[in-house]
Amino acid sequence: MRKDIHPAYQQVLFHDTNADVYFLIGSTIQTKQTKEYQGQVYPYVTLDISSASHPFYTGEVRQASNEGRVASFNKRFARFNRKS
Repeated sequence: MRKDIHPAYQQVLFHDTNADVYFLIGSTIQTKQTKEYQGQVYPYVTLDISSASHPFYTGEVRQASNEGRVASFNKRFARFNRKS
């Protein structure tokens, strides 16, 4: 087998900012940020959504926007509506 072809596997700290939950998971992701967690410094990645905050896993029902894209467009550009 060839040596040194595998990426570096390390513990990485993931932070779900919506639920304010931290996950310490082994990963090969490369990050520029680090953060101290439980007395050790780990590479740090922020997440917008994870299983801790996703409605499918939490059972929460979120209210979706009732206004569609076309209605939003028409509302935004209503002042330019030229009637001939």
